[in-house]
This record gives sequence, structure tokens and C-alpha cells, in this order.
Amino acid sequence: MPRQLKNSKVLITGGAGFIGSNLCDSFLKAGNTVVCLDNLATGSKENISHLISDGNFSFLAGDIRDFKTCKKAMEGVDIVLHQAALGSVPRSINDPLTSNEVNITGFLNILHAAKEAGVRRLVYAASSSTYGDSKALPKVEDQIGMPLSPYAVTKYVNELYAQVYGNLFGMEIIGLRYFNVFGKRQTPDGAYAAAIPRFVEAFIRHHSPTIHGDGLQTRDFTYIENVVQMNHLAATVENKEALNQVYNVAYGERTTLLDLIEIIREALVPFDSKISEVALDFGPSRAGDVRDSLADVTKAKTLLGYEPSHSLKAGIVEAIDWYWDTLRN
Repeated sequence: MPRQLKNSKVLITGGAGFIGSNLCDSFLKAGNTVVCLDNLATGSKENISHLISDGNFSFLAGDIRDFKTCKKAMEGVDIVLHQAALGSVPRSINDPLTSNEVNITGFLNILHAAKEAGVRRLVYAASSSTYGDSKALPKVEDQIGMPLSPYAVTKYVNELYAQVYGNLFGMEIIGLRYFNVFGKRQTPDGAYAAAIPRFVEAFIRHHSPTIHGDGLQTRDFTYIENVVQMNHLAATVENKEALNQVYNVAYGERTTLLDLIEIIREALVPFDSKISEVALDFGPSRAGDVRDSLADVTKAKTLLGYEPSHSLKAGIVEAIDWYWDTLRN
């Protein structure tokens, strides 16, 4: 079993969200005390309702844009897992001001509050969007291009601030560049939902899944358990060479959207044979989208001991019961 953090007080910002709530589950199970900070703008109380009665879990309703809230959340904390952000490239194009406030001002508030509180380590959610217009494949951490969206700008600025705070104040900070994460509690709700739950819901309702573009664009789809593993590894690593670094978090394999669709279809057909007959719908390409994405995870394997446990197909197979039970209602 990979290393896990134990016997620590952990602040998880955005802990009521998709990724954050899965981290709350795992870090509690490993024997930690967990504080979940969330304003529920994109997260949901339902994601953490099963944890409320746990004496080692506490929920703090608050916004990372408020520095006093960030300071309060840091009381007695050993480790911060910063997941709170406004995701989605299209959302950032439609409303760059709010994305900037949450993703940059909010990040700086958390960073500075952690520094003021003397928190031992901060692990934060970075993004593969930082690679921007770089055509190189696979994506290697120290080779990035120009950002293609306001969201990508905000996540790159996070990395710059983290580097500065690490250098100036001796903080232990690790950034995790997530690549297209999927799994339980990722919903298809809203205009900015991720592709996999949208495709699953469309199939369940016998609607044609909409693919933006020709469907040949590729992504390195990353199951939530790989992300959870990386957060534990980043929280516990003792090798000083591994600190104040940014790491790709992915499986290390790229898949076209057309292949993704068929993997999802194959997993759902045993539940409903009519899904095999559902046609696809093709729409226009989306502004700001990266054409191809594939992560090199060598650095994470070498410095953190990362060994991704789930491929795309394995993740879909494991998550499909949750998708079926949740999305068909």
C-alpha cells in the first residue's frame, strides 16, 4: 500500500467538492483529523453528509476570498490540501473576474494564512491547463507553453506564488497538476460539467452525447484514486529534493474522446442494452481547449514513489455502479 498521512490535523479547502470530499474520506480513514473549508459554491453538503457525525471531522462554511476565514481555518493545522477553486475553461472565459478572485486571490489568502500560522506543509491542486499551447507530448513539468484561457492563467499564477513563498519563507509546498480527473461524486450538473459524467448521463437517458469537435482530441483521463494517492504521497514525502516542486498527476496514457465514449458505452450496456444503439452528436470545438494531452509521470514516480493504480478503463469499471445509481434518478 502507498504511504499515507496519519495522526495529523489536515485542512482540506474545497472539501465538499468532488475531489475534496474523496480526500476527506481517505484522510479520515487513515487516522487524521480533518477540517473541511467550503463555501458550497460548487461543492455540496451531500458529498460530506456521511462524515458529519465523525468526531474527527468538522465543516467550516466559508470563502477563501476572505482572509479572516482562511486564518481561522488554519488553527492547529499540520497540513493543508488546497483544492478550492473555480474550475472549467469555459467558465473562466465567460467570467474571468470571478475565476481570478477565487483562484488567485483565494489561493494567496490560503498561502499567506498558512505561512502566518506556521503550517508545516501545503499541497495544492495545480492543473494540466498550465501546459497551454505547448505541442510537446508527453507533458513534462518544466516545459510549458502560453496559457489558452483565464483559468490556465490563474493556475499558472498559483505555481509562481507557491515558488516565491517557498523561496522567501522556507515553506514546504507541493503542486499537483491534475489531468482530467474523474470518479464518484463528479456530477454532470451545469454548463461547466466534466465530460465523463455528462457522457454517462446522456447514455443513461438515451440522449446522444455531444462531442465538441471531431472527437479525436486526446486526454490523459485520471481516476480519483490516483489523485488521492498523490495527495498522501505529497503530504508525507521527506526527501527535501521532492519539496517545492510541481508534479503531473495522471495515469500516463492518452485516449481520444471517441474511444472514451465507447469505453463508457461498453461499461453501461450490461445495465441497459439499449445504450448500444445511442448515436453520437458532434458540435463545434470549444475556445480555449487544448487539442492533445498526455502526462509524463516519471518525476512523480521518481521523487514521490507514485504508482498509479487505475487506468481509464479500470476507473470507469470501478465507478460505473456509482454513476448508474446516481445519474439515472
